[in-house]
Amino acid sequence: MNMRRSLVSLCAAVVVLLPPALFASDKILIHGHIYTGNAKAPWAQALAITGTRIDAVGTDQEILARRAAKTEVIDLQGKTVVPGFSDSHTHMWFAGLELHGLNLSTPDATFTPEDEPDEVVKRLKAYAAERPNGKVLIARADFSTTPPSTPTHELLDRAVSDRPVVVHNTAEHALWVNSKALALAGITDQPLADPAEEKNIIRDASGHPSGVLLEAAMAVMERALTKFFTRDEKLRFLRDASLELSRYGVTSVANATGNLEEIELYGVLRDRGELTVRTKTSFGAVAVNHHLTPEFLSDLEKARTLYHDDWVSANLVKFFVDGGTGLVPPLTYQPDEYKNLVLELDKRGFQIMTHTYRPDSARLVVDTYEAVEKKNGPRDRRLRLEHADFLPAEDIPRLAKYAMIASMQPTFCCDKNGSNYDPRDHTTTDRWQSLGKSGITLAFGSDWPCTWPPNPLVAIQEAVTRQIWGPAKGGGDFPGGVFDGAGQGGSVPTKDVYTPEERLTVEQAVNAYTQASAYARFSEDRLGTLETGKEADLAVLSQDIFSVKPEEIGKTQVVTTMVAGKVVFTDEKK
Repeated sequence: MNMRRSLVSLCAAVVVLLPPALFASDKILIHGHIYTGNAKAPWAQALAITGTRIDAVGTDQEILARRAAKTEVIDLQGKTVVPGFSDSHTHMWFAGLELHGLNLSTPDATFTPEDEPDEVVKRLKAYAAERPNGKVLIARADFSTTPPSTPTHELLDRAVSDRPVVVHNTAEHALWVNSKALALAGITDQPLADPAEEKNIIRDASGHPSGVLLEAAMAVMERALTKFFTRDEKLRFLRDASLELSRYGVTSVANATGNLEEIELYGVLRDRGELTVRTKTSFGAVAVNHHLTPEFLSDLEKARTLYHDDWVSANLVKFFVDGGTGLVPPLTYQPDEYKNLVLELDKRGFQIMTHTYRPDSARLVVDTYEAVEKKNGPRDRRLRLEHADFLPAEDIPRLAKYAMIASMQPTFCCDKNGSNYDPRDHTTTDRWQSLGKSGITLAFGSDWPCTWPPNPLVAIQEAVTRQIWGPAKGGGDFPGGVFDGAGQGGSVPTKDVYTPEERLTVEQAVNAYTQASAYARFSEDRLGTLETGKEADLAVLSQDIFSVKPEEIGKTQVVTTMVAGKVVFTDEKK
């Protein structure tokens, strides 16, 4: 025993005397203003990385002690660093398509078929002329989704008649297409076999398709495009979407639509080393109801069996209990139908997220989630309400009681009427501070490409200010309604503020876009904060968002984005 104690003491002495070089890190970042997100030590000067993970956080002196001959030293020059943004709600497939298309609704300006039809035609013609070999043209625009003011295929035919043109509505709940695209999708004067798809095809009095496909009818066009594009084209769309997110410091996402094929494409990009954001992808299509067919259940099981690492993961199902078009979003499920599906999929161990845009449908989701907790028994579910903007105040305690997650998009706020569709309804929406004070996890995202671009810093500014936005040209509501706030579609801020008591601090907003969103995707043990042992996902910023005027936060640029210790985006000019 004495000999053993002596050996232990000798080993301990050796450890104490080991030179610092033996603890050298691969990479160190020094001279920074680092927001760690760790409540016990929220600020640091420097951090060290070995492999993909952070192995030390502290002062410059502490971290420099880990430098060896081969250690890469990055001087932050006093710049602010935050954990990599985790976007809790994206649609990378749609975004990838539209990155390669014509965007008629940007923060600079918006061109609509209602207000400027000739300009829309002119721009589409020019776009088509620049791409003579493009077999299909994709665009993004604001346009009415409420008959009889919806646009028709004739206007698009004037612009391009030799190729399919598919224009995505900025809210991603409608498509506007030309005659060639209708033919490609097989949409004729004959009714479609699927009643849910047929009822969402806008037709004229004679039964001819007008060119606008709402909600579930979008799936008809999407199926045709999926067959139309090659595998390499699809990979390029998703790769470029990944790179675009990296420009804005986004290091992980939860995709709010998807299927097994899309998840497999992320797997290919991961294996090629071309994926720059970590993806968790749900099964779901816009306003399309789920049916527990053998094929669907098989795809769900295959996805979660094969894809469950930090880069590509599944085990998530997305429901739409209502849509996003018309004067009031249409309901998509009968209450019992939705409830039974959620109960069964939860029983099988899947995480559930549900889109809801109406107070009554939000109530249905909360009722269903409560029933799941009571009938299926306790477990760590992290049930998610997507766009919890319209949540009735009396339901907030139930979200807290059952640990439901409010997944929200600050860039959808704020109109003078909040996010309410009905101008007569003055219910307070976007209750960020109230939700947080109630202990509810508030996870922020962009809903990209509904928000364009997917800039978390613009969202953080809106969360901190709650500025009311309006049309740059004045007069009337601006195109896109609630989807045009926070600088989208040429809208501009006013001097007014919507319910200032619901504003967040910068720290709260950053936490909602980092650690809370990481928690919502079951990744909080590895992502969301800059702490020892966690993945080295971070963003270096051009200015200190914690000290600048709140109205200036959105002007902040991302200088460098790092994922798993690797720089995936840099712009040293910023």
